[in-house]
Amino acid sequence: MAETYVTRAGFEKLRSEMGPLLEQKRQLSKDIAEAREKGDLKENAEYHSAKEKLGLVMTRIAQLEEKLRTAKIIDETQGPKDAVAIGCRVTLKDDDGDESSYVLVGAEEADPAESKISVFSPLAQGLLGKKAGEKATVQLPAGPRTFRVSKIEPA
Repeated sequence: MAETYVTRAGFEKLRSEMGPLLEQKRQLSKDIAEAREKGDLKENAEYHSAKEKLGLVMTRIAQLEEKLRTAKIIDETQGPKDAVAIGCRVTLKDDDGDESSYVLVGAEEADPAESKISVFSPLAQGLLGKKAGEKATVQLPAGPRTFRVSKIEPA
């Protein structure tokens, strides 16, 4: 299985998600047992609903366990300080003079609303290894765009 690249905060977020899911699993198992005691399971909507929810919870628990097992924690302070790499914050200036800043993270943590982009995204792929002051022409879905790397710093 492929490694899951996450920051320490992302790893802790995944771990913290596990606790409520395990509690929900216990509660659903209890609900299923109680529904079984009521008799005929063919017509028991509570039983079928709880079984379906339990299946979804178990699937998510398995996914989290796999991600945590294969997690490779990115230490933002140890990465190269002079080149764009996973775990850094990069500030870009486009041809129009507009400035934007992104944190390059693993796919699991990507959240464009928080300016966290996956290191596997077209923009990040075009920026990896670039140094401050260098230009990069990146093939985006809307077409090629040129950016100048203004600043690189730990996230």
